[in-house]
Amino acid sequence: MIHYQKYVKELLKRFGIDSAKPIDTPISPLTKLVMDDGSPSVEEKSYRGMIGSLLYLTTSRLDIVFSVSLCARFQSKPKESHLKAVKRIFGHLKNTPDLALWYPTGCNFDLVGYTNADYTGLLVNRKSASGMAHFLGPYGILGNQESTLCCHVHSKS
Repeated sequence: MIHYQKYVKELLKRFGIDSAKPIDTPISPLTKLVMDDGSPSVEEKSYRGMIGSLLYLTTSRLDIVFSVSLCARFQSKPKESHLKAVKRIFGHLKNTPDLALWYPTGCNFDLVGYTNADYTGLLVNRKSASGMAHFLGPYGILGNQESTLCCHVHSKS
């Protein structure tokens, strides 16, 4: 079993979020983060520390991979709205500190991978998004999301 219960509690205390309200989901489906939404800027060093700590947790907490990767895009000049989204992830961690990866003995461990891509581009930076997930038997072991610059080629015929 792989778990980080103690690490989660230490993170909540380190970032002063241990009194945060427990939340069921790491990000709201209605959340739309943009580069500059007009909200005040926040300290980059603290924001990057939170993101780095959350990225470490994604190795065992697949439920936060998408929301952490979304918030990680705003490490340069983060805004109050980005920090609010990160704090929501911490609220989710507070609500679910016991989640862990469990690999029982005697199970089938076939390696299976899935990929997906969105070539229409993100509203934030006009980059296309792609992602993948790998499973060892019935258990998720790796998730990844990337974005690349969308480029349209026009030709005259």
